[in-house]
Amino acid sequence: MIEENFIKIYEKSFKENWDLPALTDYNTRETFTYGEVAKQIARLHLLFKYCQIRRGDKIALVGRNTPRWCIAFMATVSYGAIIVPILQDFNANDVQHIVNHSDSVLLFAGDLIWENLEVDKLSQLRATISLVDYTCLDQRDGECITQCLGDMDKLFEKAYPKGFTRDDVRFAELTNDKVILINYTSGTTGFSKGVMLTGNNLGGNVCFGISSKLHFSGSKCLSFLPLAHAYGCAFDLLVPLAVGTHITLLGKIPSPKILLKALEEVKPNLIICVPLILEKIYRKQILPMLNKRPLKWALNVPLLDSRIYGQVRKKLVDAFGGRFEQVIVGGAPLNAEVEAFLHRIKFPFTVGYGMTECGPLISYTHHSEFIPRSSGRILEGYMQVKIDSSDPELIPGEICVRGENVMAGYYKNQEATEKVIDKDGWLHTGDMGTVNNDDTIFIKGRYKTMILGANGQNIYPEEIESKLNNMPFIMESLVIEKDGRLVALVYPDYEAVDDYGIANEDLPVVMEEIRKNLNKEVAPYEQIAKIHLYPTEFEKTPKRSIKRYLYTNFSPI
Repeated sequence: MIEENFIKIYEKSFKENWDLPALTDYNTRETFTYGEVAKQIARLHLLFKYCQIRRGDKIALVGRNTPRWCIAFMATVSYGAIIVPILQDFNANDVQHIVNHSDSVLLFAGDLIWENLEVDKLSQLRATISLVDYTCLDQRDGECITQCLGDMDKLFEKAYPKGFTRDDVRFAELTNDKVILINYTSGTTGFSKGVMLTGNNLGGNVCFGISSKLHFSGSKCLSFLPLAHAYGCAFDLLVPLAVGTHITLLGKIPSPKILLKALEEVKPNLIICVPLILEKIYRKQILPMLNKRPLKWALNVPLLDSRIYGQVRKKLVDAFGGRFEQVIVGGAPLNAEVEAFLHRIKFPFTVGYGMTECGPLISYTHHSEFIPRSSGRILEGYMQVKIDSSDPELIPGEICVRGENVMAGYYKNQEATEKVIDKDGWLHTGDMGTVNNDDTIFIKGRYKTMILGANGQNIYPEEIESKLNNMPFIMESLVIEKDGRLVALVYPDYEAVDDYGIANEDLPVVMEEIRKNLNKEVAPYEQIAKIHLYPTEFEKTPKRSIKRYLYTNFSPI
C-alpha cells in the first residue's frame, strides 16, 4: 500500500496551487484556476449531499474532454463516490449498458450524447446533469434535483457565509483500499468488463508520475487523448492536477493539422500520445521532405547526414511546441520504422507499457535511457514482473505483473477476475514478451488482439466480428488494421449465396451493403472501411480459434 492518501493528494494540491490556472477549454478559452475548480467541486458536493449520495454509489460520466468533465470527475472521487467514465464514442446502447451494469445513480452527460439515449432504459438513474452548464436534463419522478440546482447559489452562500477559501477545501476521508473508479474496457454487451481501480491503484500511477517529475507546478499540458481512457486519465488529468499543472483540453479529434496547431500554441512541457499520432506525422510531414532529391542525396554524404537529421529534429521539436522534455508513447507498440527514425535523429521520446487493469502504467523509462524496441522498465517500488517462460530473457512468454497498480478485479464478474489474477496476485496480461536483467520489458507479440483507435480508444476485433458473423452470407470473418483503418477479411457462406441465386461477381456489392449495415451497429471508431473477400476458410488452432497472426499482413490482390 502506498503511503500517500490518493484523495488527500488533491486536497493539498488545490490549496497549494490556488491561484494557478488549472483547466482551459481550447475551443472557448474558458479557464478555471485551482481555486475556481475547488469551488465548483464544493458546489457539486452540495448537490451530492442533497441527493443523499453515499460512499460506494456510482456516478457515470460521458462527454468530450472539457473543464466541466474534469470537475465532475474530481468532484465525484473527492466526495467518496465511485466515478464511471465512459468513452463518448460509444453508441447509445453501449452507454446505456454501462450505466445500468455499473448501477450508476447519477449521470453527467454531454447534450448531444443525451439526445441519443433512451431514458426509459436507464431506470436506476435518479437524474442526468448536463456537462455544458450543470443543469438538470432529466430527473426521476419525485426528485427535486432541478430545484436544488436552481437554488445552488443560495445553498452555497449558506454553507460558506464568509466566502469559499482554500481553507474550506475538505475532501473525503477515504482509505486507499476503496474502489475509486470503474473503467469499462469495452462498451459492447457481453464483452464489457468494469475494471475496479482503488485509491492505491490510481495513487501508484500518480505517485510515480510525481516522483518522475513528469509534470510540475506551473507546467503546461495539452490533453488530447480521451480522459475516459485510463492512459489519458492518469497522465493528462490525475498527475497534472496533483502537482499544479495547467491543463488545456483540446476537445477535438486530434488530426495532425489540428494537433500541431494546438501544440504550437500551448507549448506543453510533456506530451502524452499514442503511436498513430507520431506515425501519421512521420508519414505525412517528414517522409515527403526526406524523399526530395537533394535531401536524399545529402543523407548519403558523411557529416551532412547528421546535420540534416539535426535540422529535422529541430523542425519536429518546434512543431511540437519546442518546450517539452519528452514525448511518451503508450497504448500500443510504435511502428518499428518510425521508432528507428526518431531514435536516429535523437528525438526525445520513450515508449511505455500499460493496461487499464493497472490504471494503466506497468513500465516506463525516461527517454535518455530508453532502449529501442523496448517498453521501458517495470516501475521500481511499485510493480513486479515475471515472464512465463523457461528463459525469460530469450524466449517470449506471457507477461505477468503484480503490485500497487493491479486492479481490485472486474465489477460483478468474479469469474473473469479469477481468469486473469491468479492466487498469488499475478495479473496475466495476455501479452507475450521477454525481460532483461534490469527489468526492461520487450513485447514480442500479443495474445490480446486489441487495436488502438486513432483517438486512443480500445478496439476489440472479436466484438465487431461477432456482429459481422451474424450478418447474412458471412461464414466467418477477421478484423484487422491496415494503414490506420479497420478492414474485414470475410469468408462468405457460399451455400447461402447459392441458395439465394447470387452470382459470385455480385458478392462485392452485397458485402458493401453488409458493411454499411454493420457500421450502423458499432461505435464510430469501430467502423469498417472495407470488406475483402477471402477465398478459403481461415487456418485454425486445435481449439478452432483462428490463427490471427497469419493474417496481420494480409494484402488483397
